[in-house]
Amino acid sequence: MTIYSLYVFDRHCACVYYHDWHRTKQTRPAMEGGLLKAVSRAVAPRQVDSGTTAAPSTFSSPRNTLVSTTGAVVAIGEDPSTGTAPPTATVRPGLNTLTFDEEAKLVYGVILSLRNMIKKLSGRDEHFTSFRTSTYKLHLYETLSGYKFIMLSDPSTDGLRFVLRQIYSGPFVDYVARNPLVPMDSREQGIDNEYFRASVDRMVRGLSVFA
Repeated sequence: MTIYSLYVFDRHCACVYYHDWHRTKQTRPAMEGGLLKAVSRAVAPRQVDSGTTAAPSTFSSPRNTLVSTTGAVVAIGEDPSTGTAPPTATVRPGLNTLTFDEEAKLVYGVILSLRNMIKKLSGRDEHFTSFRTSTYKLHLYETLSGYKFIMLSDPSTDGLRFVLRQIYSGPFVDYVARNPLVPMDSREQGIDNEYFRASVDRMVRGLSVFA
């Protein structure tokens, strides 16, 4: 069992924080203008001067949760008429074909679709908290203020909603909500800062399911 990654979305549907632990495929930096500032240095858009090319990202992590371990993208970027990847798309082992902003939109879209489906089928008293596939399990904790904490883990992992609640009531409250330097509910900036990231990392690495 292991934990792959953590996403935090605000009530405006924007990804305001990202943390990665185990990925087999390196995520591509977000497109310029596709990601808020202060989300994660690892996925921030590359700054390229005129006349120069962007240096390859040094960020690496041992596992990706949205693609298969063979290096082929799962149901992403396919031509709906043929079911195949477009001719210009290349899939290289060790590199995700999605940019991070596209990946974040995909994760949020899955959450929104499943939550709406559950409300329509089961009523407003039912709440979506997790789902499992053959390669990963997604855990969701949503706060009253509209922040959504999403964690991806190994499919055999038990429910981690309590971990997301602890991240919210601990590091988030201490280093984000009570931090005057972090603009809450901003449409221009995320919530990443050194103390919050270190605290989240320490908490997750201390879990028995972390490997």
